[in-house]
Amino acid sequence: FGGGALIAALAVELVAPTAMHVLHAEGAAARSEASHHLVNMLIGAVIGGVLFVSLDSIINSKGGFLRKTSSTISYFTSKKAARRKQIIEHLGSSELIRHLPLDMVEDVVNKVNERNFAAGELLFSEGDAGDVVYFIEAGVVSVSSGSEHVADLESGDVLGEIAMVTGAQRTATATAKEDTLLLALPKDDFDHLRKESPEFESAAQALAASRLQELVDRDDVEADAEQWASQAFAKLSEATVIPTDTQLHEASEEHGGAPMAIWLGILLDGIPESFVIGSALVVSITAAIAHSGADSVTFATMVPYTLIAGLFLANFPEAMSSSIGMQKQGWGRPRIFFMWFSLMVMTSIGAGFGFWLGGSVGHGVVVLIEGLAAGAMLTMIAAAMIPEAVHLGGSTVTGLGTLGGFLSAVAFKLLE
Repeated sequence: FGGGALIAALAVELVAPTAMHVLHAEGAAARSEASHHLVNMLIGAVIGGVLFVSLDSIINSKGGFLRKTSSTISYFTSKKAARRKQIIEHLGSSELIRHLPLDMVEDVVNKVNERNFAAGELLFSEGDAGDVVYFIEAGVVSVSSGSEHVADLESGDVLGEIAMVTGAQRTATATAKEDTLLLALPKDDFDHLRKESPEFESAAQALAASRLQELVDRDDVEADAEQWASQAFAKLSEATVIPTDTQLHEASEEHGGAPMAIWLGILLDGIPESFVIGSALVVSITAAIAHSGADSVTFATMVPYTLIAGLFLANFPEAMSSSIGMQKQGWGRPRIFFMWFSLMVMTSIGAGFGFWLGGSVGHGVVVLIEGLAAGAMLTMIAAAMIPEAVHLGGSTVTGLGTLGGFLSAVAFKLLE
């Protein structure tokens, strides 16, 4: 809804007047000037969009993504996707796992568990039942049989495959040589994969009979693993992650500068809008004086209702959503209130500066600056507001809500 209202404000109050001047200009000189202004707006919009994306990326890297539901969801979704890709790359180190159909890879990724072992901690002892297979993600595991050291296994190596396939007892003892991170796949899940996939079962039997991985050249294995991981990752469905309150709090703690980044991020969203309000007032007053004289200028006639309504309808729900998110991160109400109050002061200054600048420079410069603001605002709508609506409400609700917001803002033209 807010996105539609803001699009209406941009289209009706910022872009439409400049475009209409080109269509209605009389004479070559007037048309040339109007075209020049339109080009200024287009250039400004491109610069504004690129500038917003650049600054938004910097602020988000410092924790500013926590200011919006959409960017927060995107952060956790990307983080989970990156983690799933890492898991696939490590699973691809196993010749056995690479025989698993790609359609079943997601099931494996969801079933493996992370296990952390401190240096010197025992994974299993010789003679234990083989109830889990380990994929070493980081660290070193020392394998010994009796008093004899057999091997040191490192990141990318697999531990316990043979016992899982044959059902035999562990033939060696495994101990973490340093702090080690493992991916563990329980035997029940392993057996389920064997039952569901004939190809996987055949590979498991071949591995048990001839230790297939020892007969394959190591370089070829690494090349096959990389190709398999790429194909397997492409098969994964993209899962949207809705963060819990605990995850939000942990993310806020992880980014020590998050409060300032959130404040700067909201300021980045608001400054272009406030500046446009100020400059739009100048344009409205100038147009009213040119059309009907100075006596025609009143508060009711100079206020750009569509612009202000669009900004209000867009920002009020966004502000409530952000405030709820801040509370979930552990912020107190006085802190949230002070942040919004300080932003109100800053945006008021921005509107005042826009009003002053609009009356001090030529119309071509004003149009260029309005283009900057329009580009930044439109980029923000597409990058944040609409994705958030889709995440939370679905595509149908988003489409109808955007239409409702657009029409609501345009309807304020009836007051002018």
